[in-house]
Amino acid sequence: MRRLIFAAAAAALICGPFLAPGASAADKCQPEALASKYPSLAGKTIKVAQDPQGGPPYSFRDPENFDNIVGLDAEIVRAAFACIGVPFEFKIGSWSGLLPSVIAGQADLMWSNLYYTPARAEQVDFVTYLLAATRGLVRKGNPKNIHSLDDACGVRAAAGLGTVEEAMFRGVSDKCTAAGKPPLEIVTYPDRPTGIRMLLNDRADLMMGDSGGGAYTIKLNPNDLESGYTILTNYKVGPGIGKSMPELRQAVFDAMQILQADGTQKKLMVKYEVDPGLQRPVEMFTK
Repeated sequence: MRRLIFAAAAAALICGPFLAPGASAADKCQPEALASKYPSLAGKTIKVAQDPQGGPPYSFRDPENFDNIVGLDAEIVRAAFACIGVPFEFKIGSWSGLLPSVIAGQADLMWSNLYYTPARAEQVDFVTYLLAATRGLVRKGNPKNIHSLDDACGVRAAAGLGTVEEAMFRGVSDKCTAAGKPPLEIVTYPDRPTGIRMLLNDRADLMMGDSGGGAYTIKLNPNDLESGYTILTNYKVGPGIGKSMPELRQAVFDAMQILQADGTQKKLMVKYEVDPGLQRPVEMFTK
């Protein structure tokens, strides 16, 4: 697949002077100072693992230009690396394979609606800037009357392979069994379009995933799908960064502070219909 490469020369068009480690978030971008601020990044092209099949509003292919990736994640990536002053390229793949590609050193970071968990932080570092909400999608009319996870015993439940929703379903299934109720029939999918087709084709009763993505899916399929429930979770969202690149982690952390301080993140969230109230202060996790 074609790699999409973006030069840092566009930096001045997105934000103006860069935040050094320990500096105030009120400072502006200084992409021209890359070599002195983050010398290990100078001369590099950062490989960003992203799934354009993840779907709106986070990452998807521009209908007018298939080679162009758009969405909240894609645009925040562009803004952040323009602020840092380093070029990058998207390394395209299915969502379930992106984090393993970073762990294996085939990509430098995964920036594709990734939730922080302590287990994942054992293998990659995180910079988070968003709080997640989870939505349960059902077929129109909610034939199984699923209005919360308490109603999910015995249903066919679909979740992305390796996602926190898959783990959540397995925990619910165990509780159902312990209460003498039928377990969930859990099926996994490699990408969201596949999961949506499973629900539309009556191969699953419930699909659970990110609330923003679910809302967009309902918007595209108003006659076929609806929301069964929404859960405001404590999952923090942000890129998973290879542990061999601490300066990249710091650079992303600093850039995201700027993008929050100057309102760029919230503007992009509004543009892609993600609740701006889910923005959270930037945090760094190394374990």
